[in-house]
Amino acid sequence: MALAIKENNQLYLSNFEAFEKNLNGEAGGWFHDVRRDALRRFDELGFPTTRNEEWKYTNITPIAKENFKHIIRPDLESVSSEDIGRYDYNGLDVHLLVFVDGHFSEKHSAVRDLPDGVKVGCLAEALRTQAVAVEQHLTKYARYEDDSFTALNTAFINDGAFIYLSDNALVEKPIHLLFLASGQSDPFVNYPRNLIIAGKHSKATIIETYAGIKNNRYFTNTITEVFVDENAHIDHFKVQEESNEAYHISTIQVYQKADSNFASNAIDFGGSIVRNNPRATLDAEGVESTLNGLYLGTGSQLIDNHTTIDHAKPHCNSHELYKGVLDGTARGVFNGKIYVRLDAQKTDAKQTNQALLLSDGASIDTKPQLEIFADDVKCTHGATIGQLDENALFYLQTRGVQKDMARDILTYAFASDVIDRIKIKELRDYCYHRVLVKLQQDRLEGIDKK
Repeated sequence: MALAIKENNQLYLSNFEAFEKNLNGEAGGWFHDVRRDALRRFDELGFPTTRNEEWKYTNITPIAKENFKHIIRPDLESVSSEDIGRYDYNGLDVHLLVFVDGHFSEKHSAVRDLPDGVKVGCLAEALRTQAVAVEQHLTKYARYEDDSFTALNTAFINDGAFIYLSDNALVEKPIHLLFLASGQSDPFVNYPRNLIIAGKHSKATIIETYAGIKNNRYFTNTITEVFVDENAHIDHFKVQEESNEAYHISTIQVYQKADSNFASNAIDFGGSIVRNNPRATLDAEGVESTLNGLYLGTGSQLIDNHTTIDHAKPHCNSHELYKGVLDGTARGVFNGKIYVRLDAQKTDAKQTNQALLLSDGASIDTKPQLEIFADDVKCTHGATIGQLDENALFYLQTRGVQKDMARDILTYAFASDVIDRIKIKELRDYCYHRVLVKLQQDRLEGIDKK
């Protein structure tokens, strides 16, 4: 199998040659060398195996051995207004950017009345029209030297979202980045690359949604790079509802300057194999950084969250809360790293990871990590794994609540600790609804299998 996977590297090398030919004149310039170097590094690294400590509990062989087709020219008409409407989050008023198979669809997007100094569009255009800003930040935070999937995404960078906030800019409406995978029958891969640049004292709310319009097999390898300048404030939300047959590898790399605030809440519902890599570097004093997540795994799903918070400077705070609900034979992985560098005194870092197992077949591997090189810090972490409280279940049943409903009520309450932190009511209500739907679907599927 290892030989077959290594040989499959040739598929990506061939796809790359076709990809660059399609770029025509845009294949040249400074970014041509970056793409080529990233492809070279991917070929050297290959796909990670479970012998790699970072991938010990997550076997991505199904991804590595699949012959995914790289879509150079997507069929933008394959997505309808009804497909997009499923993710309007109860009519939430937003600036909307829609991407089909990783490519921007102007027809389906709606961005109007932006404040002065704000640019919201696609990366493909920004590579031409905003070259200075793009070159200053793109690939500077999500490094590909030691990460196969980052290298692969970087080699195939072509499109994604570009958001630029000038100093003091305020965007009142959320910016919604909607990535839809089409219903193609052949397995395919897409490589969204998002770049968010927040100037000093700027503020915005950004939503990323990843979803499939049919239950087909595809691979989303996405990266979001975020630069948060002094006193800037970014609220970030990510909702993942890929097809149950899809693979989703996601990295969000955040770089923060003095007194900035970045808060992320990520919710995972879909995907067959899911790996999330939220990472934040706190590189000046007074930074506040929050990484929260909720994942619901049913059937045979595998959902892996590997978080990293790097306290590079003193007087910074970070907060993490990750919760998982696992049913059927689903598996979860949580690895949370907190680095506190030598000079990062007065660091305050809190990390909590909790998992709820709803069946005997569900499992989780959890590994909190603290690497502290400063001596005047306050760092805590905790991990708990458990099942529903039988006494609480019994209590609800004695009050006339059916067992299945009692189970859902307690699970709902467990998940609410993360969902309640979503500041947008429409999005919060949507996530609550999806939790209940997911639990009910899994129960019905379990009955069908009996």
